[in-house]
Amino acid sequence: MQIPDISNEALAQRLQHKLDHKTKPLGSLGRLEALALQIGLILDTESPQLAQPQLVVFAADHGLAGRGVSAYPSDVTWQMVENFLAGGAAVSILARQHGLALTVVDCGVARDFAPREGLLIRKIAAGTADSSVGPAMSAAQCDEAIANGRDVVRSLPGNALLLGEMGIGNTSAASLLLARLTGQELLECVGAGTGLDDAGIERKRRVLQEVLDFHAHATQPLQALAAFGGFEIATMVGAVLEAAAQRRVIVVDGFISTAAVLVAAKLQPHVTQRCVFAHRSGECGHALMLRHLGPNASQPARALLDMGMRLGEGSGAALAWPLLVSACALLRDMASFESAGVSGPA
Repeated sequence: MQIPDISNEALAQRLQHKLDHKTKPLGSLGRLEALALQIGLILDTESPQLAQPQLVVFAADHGLAGRGVSAYPSDVTWQMVENFLAGGAAVSILARQHGLALTVVDCGVARDFAPREGLLIRKIAAGTADSSVGPAMSAAQCDEAIANGRDVVRSLPGNALLLGEMGIGNTSAASLLLARLTGQELLECVGAGTGLDDAGIERKRRVLQEVLDFHAHATQPLQALAAFGGFEIATMVGAVLEAAAQRRVIVVDGFISTAAVLVAAKLQPHVTQRCVFAHRSGECGHALMLRHLGPNASQPARALLDMGMRLGEGSGAALAWPLLVSACALLRDMASFESAGVSGPA
């Protein structure tokens, strides 16, 4: 399925005209105006209304974590899934605060969970394989994960998807995808992840260089995705593709979620038209990803917030969500100079 170009010059002009004639100095709402215009184009309307937003946290374990690339043990993945479902995680708090439906998807956690509300089981395996000795997943597993992501989005209502993730070791997978799919030097793609010290970062870089060299043949997007993992990233790729096909607004969280968008954009470039990048992560590779996902080489994708966050979970997406709601409300409901009887600029 091809993701079509949603550029619509006539609609864009009508949206800009509407924004320009609100009761305010021209352009005075700054980037909120560009955001409102983008959402109007995604939803194909001059009066966009965001309905039943879905925040989905995709969770899985990584075999490469056994090589010491994270400051935390792999058990934290399943423990945090329980925390999400119990309502105690940062993303749980923010989702409640902003009225976001929160769903956790077990894409490949190395533990089985009791069925309950808010949990979807789409487990491919109990974590990916160790990518330092072979591919993280087979091509068939990669395809299955992408199909699962599509099915998850089809099962959820609404016209907005907020991306979140959990998986100890997944900053390593994201760094490898960034380096391979953009040609960026690996040194610039690797950061502290969950909080490694300088020695830990250096060890992580050495391990990831080994992995990158070992999979030198994996140059195409799906080859790289299968080589480096993880199941949660591959499932997110499917979710992004399906949400883009449905013209949902896709609110992208941080480094890991953006890695999924990077893969999806390599497959279907027009997905980025539907993406709102919530924040710029404190993880060093995220700014590089945003640079490669911009409309052209000299114009990187711009994130709404820059607060030094690197938690993941979808926390940045949830935090940015009120800006999207406000942008739509202003476009729909703010008076024009004519309707309010206010004199416009001379």
